[in-house]
Amino acid sequence: MNHLASQSSFAPPAAPSNNPPARPCSEHADHPLVTKTAVGRRILIVEDDVSLASFLSAELESQHFTVELLHDGEEALAALQEQRRYDLLILDLNLPKLDGISVLRNLRPNKPQLPVIVLTARPRVEDRVLALDSGADDCLNKPFSYSELSARVRALLRRGRPSLESILQIADLQLNRVERKVQRGGRKIELTTKEFALLEYLMRNAGQSITRSMIIEHVWNISFDTSTNVVDVYINYLRKKVDDGAPFRLIHTVRGVGYELSDKCDEVA
Repeated sequence: MNHLASQSSFAPPAAPSNNPPARPCSEHADHPLVTKTAVGRRILIVEDDVSLASFLSAELESQHFTVELLHDGEEALAALQEQRRYDLLILDLNLPKLDGISVLRNLRPNKPQLPVIVLTARPRVEDRVLALDSGADDCLNKPFSYSELSARVRALLRRGRPSLESILQIADLQLNRVERKVQRGGRKIELTTKEFALLEYLMRNAGQSITRSMIIEHVWNISFDTSTNVVDVYINYLRKKVDDGAPFRLIHTVRGVGYELSDKCDEVA
């Protein structure tokens, strides 16, 4: 594949000289529908064209998505088989080590609900049919318009998540993802943006032990640094707001592992 040619097809048209310059390819980034669809959503891009992958990542992040990049099929399958949560997968077919079709066929038995958009430079209809029959939800031929990819991402996410997930509830703790509100036992809890993201991640994985590295990766979107105590600091912030004054704790320390949010109903001393 001609990397420069494929990359140039994503470049936005130049703005007329008598108008203010537009932000490249993200003209809908601040539209309420885009923001509502994107906030808190994690997308995995698996693409061996590093420049294209970086371009897509930057554009999606400008629309408030959280993005992770991988560049070969084996890495991608390993990540998908771990406890990492993704809301959507953008998958190239021509991947090193393990091709996209093989990734799909290994992925689907364990993650049948994960929305998948396949990117392909293969011109034959048969290749797109094979991708769809192997588990893809959508297929986009290269070169393509970024605005079209963005629209397809939003469309899949809108129908890929049950409306019930807009509200998460564990015991008497309730988190509304759409209105960005939290309450416990009817008491409103004011959280910062990062505290809200951390609580949402814990609630979406309720009953599971979550390591500090998993929290750093999903909430801060960076690699874990063993010298930092930022996770412990923010867990303490949450405990003060969520558990203090409540009849029982919801946020538990798991020795040697990390943390867990569950309704074990340990009484607060």
